[in-house]
Amino acid sequence: MLPLSRPAVRPTAASRSSRPGRRALRRACAVAAVALIPVLAGCEAGSSAPVLHWHPPTNGASATIKEGGGEIAIRNAFVLGAPVNATLPAGSSAGLFVGLVNTGPRDRLVSISAPSAATSVTLPKGGVALEQDTSALLTGPEPKLILTGLTRSLPGGTYIKVLLTFQKAGTVSLDVPVLSRSDSYATFSPAPTVSPTPSASAQGRRHGKASATPTPSVSGSATATATATATATPTP
Repeated sequence: MLPLSRPAVRPTAASRSSRPGRRALRRACAVAAVALIPVLAGCEAGSSAPVLHWHPPTNGASATIKEGGGEIAIRNAFVLGAPVNATLPAGSSAGLFVGLVNTGPRDRLVSISAPSAATSVTLPKGGVALEQDTSALLTGPEPKLILTGLTRSLPGGTYIKVLLTFQKAGTVSLDVPVLSRSDSYATFSPAPTVSPTPSASAQGRRHGKASATPTPSVSGSATATATATATATPTP
C-alpha cells in the first residue's frame, strides 16, 4: 500500500495573530539597523568622507528612552574638539554630533543644554522632528547642533554633561566625550567661529566721534560697521 499523505497543517489563530507583531518587530529592527550603520560610521558624503574608514562603535555616548510602546535610541553622541594636542578655548563654539532613531510615537527634539560647558546650544529651526519608525542623523560632516559660548576650554579626551529634551519623551542626560578632530574625524567641519561685529548707536545732535562696540556673531570673518556716538559741545 502507498503511504497516506499527511494533511496540510492549518495555522492556528494564535500563530496568525502573532504575525503582525513579528512584522512590526522586524520593521523596527530594520529601521534601527539601517540608521545605526551610518551613525556608527560617522556617515557623510564625499570621496574623502570618514565613512570610508572604520569608526570605533563605542566612541560616542548612547542612551535609550522608552516611550509609548517604542523607544527613542540616542547613538554615538560626541562633541568635536580641536586637533590633537590642541584645545577648544573658552568663548569659542563646538559641534555636537548624534544619531536618533525613533520606533515609538511621533516626537521632537526641542532643546539641548550643556550647563557645565556652554551658554547655549543651537538646533535647526523648529527642533528635530522624529516621526515613528524614522531616524534623524545629525552625524556630520557639517554640525547641525552647535554649543556656543563655551564657558571653559575643552581638550580632547574629556567629557561634558549634555541634556537632550524631547517634546513627549522628556529629558535625558548624557556624559558626552570630546573627540579630537583627527584620524576618522579629521574631515569633519568645526563649528562656526564666533567673531566680533562692531555696532553702536548715535546720540546727540552735533559734534561727535565714531566708536564701535563689538557684539558677538557667528561668521567666518568680522564685518566692520561703525556709527557715530556724538557728544555735545557748547557754542559760545
